Amino acid sequence: MSTVATRKLTAEEYFDLPDPPDGSKQELVRGEVVTMPNPGWEHGEVQVNVATAIKLFLKQHPIGRVAVESGVITERDDDTVRGPDVSFYSQERLPLGKRVVKYHDQPADLCVEVVSPSNSMKKLKAKAKEYLFAGVRLVWIVDPEDRTVSVIADPLEARVLEADAPLDGGDVLPGFSCKVADLFA
Repeated sequence: MSTVATRKLTAEEYFDLPDPPDGSKQELVRGEVVTMPNPGWEHGEVQVNVATAIKLFLKQHPIGRVAVESGVITERDDDTVRGPDVSFYSQERLPLGKRVVKYHDQPADLCVEVVSPSNSMKKLKAKAKEYLFAGVRLVWIVDPEDRTVSVIADPLEARVLEADAPLDGGDVLPGFSCKVADLFA
């Protein structure tokens, strides 16, 4: 029996791949494309709520930029490109006027992951650690079922905020604040 070795992709090669014909979501993990099911309606609605809250804040306080499902490179030499549901870049990491077509060469300041039926909190916490080790300063894991947000700035600890608690951006997104419940409205 023979096996055929497949060549691992770089982040740049991965970017140039065509979209999957079935519309599924993909990430590059150590050079290999991993396909995931598309998230459901609730996931998308919460994702929009988070991005909108940050975007409205940035219109009043132009300290950075927000994007949804944009690739964040977390590893090189067997490249990994993750697609956080929402990411925020400070103007120090991504100047306001700079055009970026492919992947930015700096890690985001904040990555947000929304829990969906196809991923577990355990997997998302592992992804949060990956983001932090890559230089991301803050990760939020937003859980629509429990109506909570796990705030992770250190790989060894998470602070879980309930629906009635305020969520702030700390020193990563200074001045930002909203009620956790607003992300699920």
